[in-house]
Formats: sequence, C-alpha cells, structure tokens
Amino acid sequence: MTSPSGLPARTDRLIVMGVLNVTPDSFSDGGRYTDLDSAVAHAVQMTAQGADLIDVGGESTRPGAVRVAAEEEGRRVLPVIGELAAAGLAVSVDTYRAAVAEQALAAGARIVNDVSGGLGDPDMARVVRDAGCPWVLMHWRGHSASMAALAQYDDVVADVRAELMTRVDEALAAGVAASQLVLDPGLGFAKRPAHNWALLAHLEAITGLGLPVLIGSSRKSFLGSLLAGSEGQARPTSGREAATTALTMFAALNGAWGVRVHEVGPNVDAALVAAAILAVR
Repeated sequence: MTSPSGLPARTDRLIVMGVLNVTPDSFSDGGRYTDLDSAVAHAVQMTAQGADLIDVGGESTRPGAVRVAAEEEGRRVLPVIGELAAAGLAVSVDTYRAAVAEQALAAGARIVNDVSGGLGDPDMARVVRDAGCPWVLMHWRGHSASMAALAQYDDVVADVRAELMTRVDEALAAGVAASQLVLDPGLGFAKRPAHNWALLAHLEAITGLGLPVLIGSSRKSFLGSLLAGSEGQARPTSGREAATTALTMFAALNGAWGVRVHEVGPNVDAALVAAAILAVR
C-alpha cells in the first residue's frame, strides 16, 4: 500500500488510527478522556490493541458543535501529545488551526489530520510544508454549526472528488510535497446518509487519485440511521461498532490506506482478514 512520507508503511494490512478525543463534547466519547492520566492510559491501551497511530483532538467537530479558543484547544492536546510522544507512541493531531498544529508537531506529533483540508486556516500549508510531515486533507465545506445546510451536491462523488483535487492542487502550489498528502472523503461532514453511501460505493473515485485515502466512518450518525430500530430511532453510538468494523473490512478491500476508529481491536482484526484475502487474489 502507498504510505505518506514520514509515517511507517505497513505491508500486512491497512493503517488503523485510534481516536483520542480530549474534549467534553465529542459525539461518541466526549468527557471520557479529559484528564491527562485517562487520556494516556486509553492511548496506551489502543496501541496495545494494534493502533498504528493515535489521533489526538481537542475540539469537537460533531454537527452543531461550538468552536473553542485556540488556547483552550492547545491546553487540551499538547500535554497529552507530549506524554505519548515521549513514550514512543506515534501521534497525529486532529486540528485545523495552524498554530495548534505547529505546537503539536513541536511536542512530538508526526502528522496533521486537518478536517478542513486546509480551508480552515490559510497558514496550515506553511506549517506542514516546513515540518515535512504528512497532512490529511479532508473534504470540508464549512464549520460544524453550518455544515448541514451545505450538504447540496449535483453528483456527490464527482463533486467531492473535484473539491479534493482542488485542495491537493493548492497544497502543491504552496510547496507541500505530494508524498506528504493523505485524502479523506469526509464522511458525515456536510453529507447526508445517501451521500456517505454513494462515496463508499464509489470509493475508487477517490483512491484513483493516486494518494493514500483515510476513511473515518466510526460510530457516525449514518450508521445509526441504517441500524435504526422498528420505531425509527437511530441506534446509539455504543451499538454501531459492528457496522464500523464491517466498513473497515470494506475500506481495506477497496484500496484505502487507513481507517480512523474508536474501538481499535476489532478493526485491526478486520484489517488483517482483508489483507489475507487480498494476499491470495
């Protein structure tokens, strides 16, 4: 599999990124890992289960989330990143603020996972270029408070592909190397359930761009809608793990470079099963 420069490549399976939200309000695990000890312990546990990378985020990007100040975001993530990096864990920072990314890289993060694809902060390209680190460019149309109204597409697959290509072109124009870039179609971000399913069904349109592709579907609301009970009530986040693991298998079999998940162990197992199948095709 293609791997971005600056991150160890795997040949046995796709990359599994473990989610570590040090926030009080993330949609699935907000408030669980807001103190340093619990955050570090959870990261160590995910690494023991096979996580290749721990993705530390200090600001919720769930629909309707209210932004926090950059100083607060840094206060949440920097001590955790420093502790994990000192312990030898591979860490990414989930931010779209250049100042936070720059401080996180200095604290030991190895990759910037930018849900805005560079649109949230015009200085991000400089930070990534100067650091020479991998940069995840996610498809994004606006902040959490307004993104539901932005879920309008003529052809969601063609539109997302074209918009991601624009993000790549602008990153390259800013001096970021193509070998640093990872793409993410942004499932759940300014997407209705039908849009997410269409992007997954035509994942080759994104992987065909020739860059590594990260899939973040873990516990998202479109899975809750799919798994709704007889009364139409979406299944809670705690009941979406099997569906998440199924999508990890799908992503692995369809050319993704990595997945971003909350529950690491079952997804590592799914990735290994998919790799065994691919090995004898």
